[in-house]
Amino acid sequence: IHISFTDAFFEAVSGVTTTGSTVLSGLDEMPRGVLLWRSIIQWIGGIGIIAFAIVILPFLRIGGMQLFQTESSDRSDKIVPKTTDIVRCIIFVYIVLTALCALTYYFLGMNSFDAINHALTTIPTGGYSTHDASFGYFDSAALQYAASFFMLTGGLPFVLFVNFFFYGKNDFKKDEQVRFIIPAILLLIAVFTLWLWTHTGFLFSDSLRYSVFNIISVLTTTGFATSDYTQWGAFSAAFFFFLTFVGTCAGSTSGGIKAMRIVLAFKILNKQLKSLIYPNAIFTVKYQGKPVDAQISVTVLSFLGLFVVSNTFLTIALTLLGLDFETAVSSAATALANVGPGIGSIVGPAGNFSSLPDTAKWLLCLGMLMGRLEIMTILVLFRYEYWRY
Repeated sequence: IHISFTDAFFEAVSGVTTTGSTVLSGLDEMPRGVLLWRSIIQWIGGIGIIAFAIVILPFLRIGGMQLFQTESSDRSDKIVPKTTDIVRCIIFVYIVLTALCALTYYFLGMNSFDAINHALTTIPTGGYSTHDASFGYFDSAALQYAASFFMLTGGLPFVLFVNFFFYGKNDFKKDEQVRFIIPAILLLIAVFTLWLWTHTGFLFSDSLRYSVFNIISVLTTTGFATSDYTQWGAFSAAFFFFLTFVGTCAGSTSGGIKAMRIVLAFKILNKQLKSLIYPNAIFTVKYQGKPVDAQISVTVLSFLGLFVVSNTFLTIALTLLGLDFETAVSSAATALANVGPGIGSIVGPAGNFSSLPDTAKWLLCLGMLMGRLEIMTILVLFRYEYWRY
């Protein structure tokens, strides 16, 4: 296998950030060592992302993640034991879920090599596959439903798994992110299944399977694909494009905006609308039953604004390099949201990023890093004040 430094860097950044965009083809004939290394990179990136989101981001007060500072620090009176205990527990849960995923894939028909590789990229919601056809290589409903379950597992807050396995607390029903994202996924699956069944030649069972797998894959920013859903019509392409931005839960391996910020944004909007109707009343935004500090609301809205602005500037930069608008806007979105495939014939589920100019690949690497590190941690590096001291 011979690739340029730019392509190697792009593949590595895509792996570490668990984006899943690739410049490689001919995966079915590629040396197994290379394929396993790609999977391991994503697996390591996934656990690093969880630790970063739970331990570092709350103290940096970025994008509202300070909400998790108290939740992830309730187990001790000292900060070091709290941090180390949480990370140790998360790593244990991460390994157990990966092992369960691999065993499930193996018993449902994958060979041992494929089962291990796909487990290593499912739990971190990465999306690297050992086949050019991605998960579509395995034409098995059981495998696709199993993958959907484990992708969703990777998209849930890992602190909840720690609470469940180590402290016997089932907080899944209490968590506002989970209470928002699960019904939202079910609604999206129902709508798209009915549309697919009535507008294509698919049977209802196939429509349901394709909807469950691809919606969960895009929402969790895993990026596995069973087929090129952009070929199912304009509605399908637009549907999955907008799902690219959403993501699932903060504190998980998924990218995107994340449910926590969407929930808070709706609550802030609701408060503003009520204030317009009742200008003398005082309303409080609450999350998990606790009042949300005004600073948290500001950081959440700042993140949402920066996400939109970053996507706009990255899209414009890619069009200046000669990319068509569809490729540019979807490439920018999938990089910032760390999803993997975009839309269109070039970077869609059936294509890859190998044909893009090298400059575009470097820009997308920056986009992947910005999206994974929550944008502000990258932007602060360009501030004079940061380097002054």
